Amino acid sequence: MQITDDKKIETYYDALVQRKESFVGIFFVGVKTTSVFCISTCRARKPKKENVEFYTSFKDALDNGYRPCKICKPTENANQAPEQVERAIRLVKENPTEKIMDYQLRRQNISPELVRRWFKKNYGMTFQTYQRMYRINNAFLELKTGKSASHTGFDSGYESLSGFGYAFKKVMGNSPQKSSGSNIILISRLTTPLGPMFVCATEKGVCLLEFTDRRMLETEFKDLQRLLKAVIITGENEHIKQVKKQITEYFDGERKTFDLSLDTPGTDFQKTVWFSLQEIGYGTTTTYLHQAEKISNPKAVRAVASANGRNRIAIIIPCHRVIGKDGKMTGYGGGIERKKWLIEHEIKNF
Repeated sequence: MQITDDKKIETYYDALVQRKESFVGIFFVGVKTTSVFCISTCRARKPKKENVEFYTSFKDALDNGYRPCKICKPTENANQAPEQVERAIRLVKENPTEKIMDYQLRRQNISPELVRRWFKKNYGMTFQTYQRMYRINNAFLELKTGKSASHTGFDSGYESLSGFGYAFKKVMGNSPQKSSGSNIILISRLTTPLGPMFVCATEKGVCLLEFTDRRMLETEFKDLQRLLKAVIITGENEHIKQVKKQITEYFDGERKTFDLSLDTPGTDFQKTVWFSLQEIGYGTTTTYLHQAEKISNPKAVRAVASANGRNRIAIIIPCHRVIGKDGKMTGYGGGIERKKWLIEHEIKNF
């Protein structure tokens, strides 16, 4: 949403001039003379007040024709975890059998309030829930190796089997004894020049890569859990680590193809359409009609468009490369401006 309140505009412009860090992510400023948008701490020369517009989200700035500033990289830095949050996450990973308490965070000069706010805003969960999921994921992996529930519970830092069983069932939906054969979907978060994304993966491969503000994202999570008979918990595996590496290379203009294992549940028709998307070359575009003709069903244009819309793995399965037959940008779950940016990015680096 564009900010129109004069008092807010005055406050935000003052924050921009003074490069106030406390306003990072609070507003995004579009500069009319350069068509770029920035965050409050941008080091670039400050524009005149009459040449700027303020927005509440980077998506609003994108939708109004602005592109991310190359100096302050607003879509990355506004959504990146603050240094204190990074240290809190590191504490969890380095102490997987411990529950990190507020007093332990304060000892490390980490504000528990800041950590809680960030997790609620960026993960939609509390820091304590994140910790619980991380511990239970480690415990689940141990159970799958044949380790007993009692040994796993105590080794995971729980003081009683009942406490371990309760926490495990709350996350996994089943008791430890009944979950050794269950499936899990791990979810993690990464930042990109177009905003933060969620990446999900099973043991078989990547099953989701979406921008965190994508419409219907919660429905996609529910569908994945139903189709894969799995539960989503926070964590990382090798597939997720590979996605983060290769997506970074893609945005840096260094990668044109992806070498990743995918786990894409869907109908046979959807899988055929998704496979055809992967055959569209980097830096090129096609139409829904041409895509339908390629799968030998030229009358299935609408069905093809619908299957494209149900693609859960953005960029890697490149539905952004499909445009209307008149050359116009058509629907894209991540937003039309992102679609235009991705196509231009590929043409530039082709």
